[in-house]
Amino acid sequence: MANRRILITSPRLRPGDESVRLLEGAGFEPTFSTGQGHRTEEELIGLLRDADAVIAANDLFTARVMDACPGLKIIARTGVGYDAVDVEAATQRGIAVTITPGVNRHSVAEFAMAFMLQCSRLMMQNLSVIGKGEWKHHEGRELAGSTVGIVGFGTIGKEVAQRARAFEMRVVAYDVLHDHVFAESIGVSFVSLEQLLKESDFVSLHLFLNEQTRKLINAERLAMMKPTAYLINTARGPIVDEEALYQALKEKRIAGAALDVFEQEPLQADSPLRTLDNVYMTPHVAGSTVNTRYGTAVVAAENVLQLFRGERPSGIVNSPALQ
Repeated sequence: MANRRILITSPRLRPGDESVRLLEGAGFEPTFSTGQGHRTEEELIGLLRDADAVIAANDLFTARVMDACPGLKIIARTGVGYDAVDVEAATQRGIAVTITPGVNRHSVAEFAMAFMLQCSRLMMQNLSVIGKGEWKHHEGRELAGSTVGIVGFGTIGKEVAQRARAFEMRVVAYDVLHDHVFAESIGVSFVSLEQLLKESDFVSLHLFLNEQTRKLINAERLAMMKPTAYLINTARGPIVDEEALYQALKEKRIAGAALDVFEQEPLQADSPLRTLDNVYMTPHVAGSTVNTRYGTAVVAAENVLQLFRGERPSGIVNSPALQ
């Protein structure tokens, strides 16, 4: 593996980390180029042209980028989403695409629960009154006895369900695949998406982004939600029709929303969502903890090393590329 070049654009890996030492010990020469937002195709090609591998965050890997980088063998994502990668184009070119499944399940699930607590107990409002020299109560409501609808019952959705049950919440779930054994073990019921939206006090999204899930939560489906309900999105921004959500929030057709992800990131300074008082927003940090930074970095590095040892990477999403 000597003299192989690896580009690192994910901020999860830093010089001197264990993940980087693993790569260097195997003969890789890392080049770091982290940044916010998406690079243009030309910028990415300029960085990637001579690379054998890349460990990436949310850079856009198009067919044109891949064609300009003929030595590229693997695109290793530090996360579970891969919507920024043209997987079909990668597969056709024999480029492996890998993710780090399961590593951030606890952090994202905890964050989703924190969002529910904020929406229900108005934590931010109550925390701020003392600092303002006030003594005013912002009265919320208990999570116990309320219903959370989990849209996407995969690894993270299941973690949210377990935490919600610990809060004595009723949990309903929607997914195209039904893990009945797990659901029954903790008391979760599968329902249709429409029923979930109509019954839930909190709708929490935990889906991959693809053509079937893009703008899944649109104006029609937002209209199915209770006027007292909250939408929580820690998955991917484009799953929600942001314009339709803005109108629903502005007109108070739902109680509020808690968003960690957006259609365009970073969120534009002039986004109309910033003008609302019934939406809580964070800068895509649900999966960002010291624990997940370490874990995803090591797993991403191991995916690269496995490929170059002739092994099947544990996090591969396009196995046909190996053929």
